Amino acid sequence: MCHVIVTCRSMLWTILSIVVAFGELIAFMSEDWLIGKAKSTDIDNRTGGHHEPYRPTLGIYGRCIKVPTVQYFRRDPLCGPYAEHFSEIASGFWQATAIFLAVGISILCIVAFVSVFTMCVQSVMKKSIFNVCGLLQGIAGLFLILGLIIYPAGWGSQKVIGYCGHYASAYKLGECSLGWAFYTAIGGTVLTFICAVFSAQAEIATSSDKVQEEIEEGKNLICLL
Repeated sequence: MCHVIVTCRSMLWTILSIVVAFGELIAFMSEDWLIGKAKSTDIDNRTGGHHEPYRPTLGIYGRCIKVPTVQYFRRDPLCGPYAEHFSEIASGFWQATAIFLAVGISILCIVAFVSVFTMCVQSVMKKSIFNVCGLLQGIAGLFLILGLIIYPAGWGSQKVIGYCGHYASAYKLGECSLGWAFYTAIGGTVLTFICAVFSAQAEIATSSDKVQEEIEEGKNLICLL
């Protein structure tokens, strides 16, 4: 018989697991990892004035720029992937970063999916799902750390130099600054390890004496603080 068990700690762990997975996925797909040096713009033929300077952004495989031939008709930056194939990513370091982040995020997405069902199923083959998921989150966190450590080594690529100036090199930004996606990835990595540790608390909460007492009383829906 399936017992639906909901506790504050298990619910919080589930929500955090989902938030971390989506946060890391959005950061990975974003073009706002690096904010490039300000670009001068041409004179607007209609007004005779200059367009506002803008700062292009560069992600692991995408970018946001303004194309001079169309900027008179559209002032918003044009965003999209600059690399159509994996081999076209700016540098080997960023290719490694993409692999590590993709593996880590894939694990987090699997855990986030499984976490929804932990309200009804708490163990498989006599092993706690919370503990298994916590272990997977720890492994995912290690992949994310490796990706984030390797990422700055790619700042010396020609692609980054075009955005950040000739002073850019490995682990030196030059005229660029870090965008929100990089900080989101770091924050998500920290939360990943917090989730991994907190999974043990979720397991304790769902296997407590109070839960067992309510199961023995024949209740199928158990909600505890």
